[in-house]
Amino acid sequence: MTKELRRVSLVVAAMFISLFVAGTLLQAVNTEAVANDPRNVRNIYESYKTQRGPILVDGKPIAESVAADNAYRYLRTYDNEIYSAVTGYFSVFRGATGIESAANSYLSGQSSSQFFEQVNAVLSGNPVTGAAVELTLDPRLQQAAWDALGDYRGALIAIDPVTGNILAMVSKPGYNANRIAGHDSEKVRANYVELEEDPAKPLINKTISGDLYHPGSVFKLVVAAAALESGEYNNASTFANPVSVQLPGSTSEVFNSSRKTCGPDSTVTLIYAMRYSCNVPFVELGLALGQDRLRAQAELFGFGKDIRVPMLATPSVFPEEMDEAQLGLSSFGQFDVRVSPLQMALISSAISNGGLMMQPNLIESVISPNLSVIQSPQPEVLAQPITAATADALKKMMVQSVSKGVASNASISGVKVAGKTGTAENGDNERVTLWFTGFAPSVNPKVAIALVIEDGGGRDSGASGNGTAAPVARSFFKAVFGQ
Repeated sequence: MTKELRRVSLVVAAMFISLFVAGTLLQAVNTEAVANDPRNVRNIYESYKTQRGPILVDGKPIAESVAADNAYRYLRTYDNEIYSAVTGYFSVFRGATGIESAANSYLSGQSSSQFFEQVNAVLSGNPVTGAAVELTLDPRLQQAAWDALGDYRGALIAIDPVTGNILAMVSKPGYNANRIAGHDSEKVRANYVELEEDPAKPLINKTISGDLYHPGSVFKLVVAAAALESGEYNNASTFANPVSVQLPGSTSEVFNSSRKTCGPDSTVTLIYAMRYSCNVPFVELGLALGQDRLRAQAELFGFGKDIRVPMLATPSVFPEEMDEAQLGLSSFGQFDVRVSPLQMALISSAISNGGLMMQPNLIESVISPNLSVIQSPQPEVLAQPITAATADALKKMMVQSVSKGVASNASISGVKVAGKTGTAENGDNERVTLWFTGFAPSVNPKVAIALVIEDGGGRDSGASGNGTAAPVARSFFKAVFGQ
């Protein structure tokens, strides 16, 4: 009996020690993380007692808190739906998303870097005031991206390839964040349900998250990069040029989009196959390289990795353990390959920047209420997925694709554009997904972009990346260069 009591006593003591350690971690070690977790409803209620800092673009607020004549004291207001994917929302009933969530510690004044402001607030008896978060977005380019997409569902992201700063981030359709930030709980809940159930998914920032997209032929950039990095291929390497190729272990055949050979000759070069986006040579190339080398190259570009902008992006996917038929399909961006526009913009930016992929960033600076700069992120190399020589070879492919290939509708006068289109299939009787990714100018580039258009741009058949996505890119590039 004494042994059993001793055993029970030890178990109870261990439980109390565990509770003590957990409580200590919460109160002493993880205080800031818990306080700034957007799911912490108590913290959200408390935060309405303080004036949350504004979110700025070019010095002008696109989200700010204004005085409210009710128990919440402040109402969060939003300027324009073209920024809704970026700001997200801050709601007493729904929590926070977007920059409102990712930069919550600064906006709410609870960051450890704002310690002295917090102490001053305690001593004065006044609530702490949140810091302002200035974004890297260029308002002119944000508007241009919004206008270029028009009524299409999809997304466009533009990055400065040298700094990694995000210049435009648009997801369509957008939504009015004021509908979720209000203080009327019944209206907010009804508005949220309406937006959440909308099949167009306006609440999702499609540039970085959601279900991701089949990339189709824009993934050929990754396959070509793996080939060039292997040292076994160059732009002049040749491949057999049949009308179709049968997938190994399958009765299925892959054709080029024209359902003809890739040009008139019996063989085709790698650069020609990229220029005209021929599927058959890329199936041959992918099978020759093997899935391990393709997967390794995809991972070097960031597939499968967490990337923050500072919002966390959904990792892009290159499938595991494929058979040869599945590998063949993956070699031109089909099967279970899935990517975000951010991922494709990063690939183009690395190609344009001599192989260096910069950390993508949305925050220009964080400014305290006394106008001192709390944080000002500096350009940072995220990875070097390819050599400068490989980047140069890929750049030549992309320039030819626009100048005389199947991305020709992205060309603009006076500026040499490099790009690649994609038309991804989504299954029988499903509309295609349309892509463009690229950069301009091809030398000393100012901007790298990726854009995706859902549902075939509204067409049941006949839609293509060059026919639909490339003109959107052209419209955006013209705005970038003032045309």
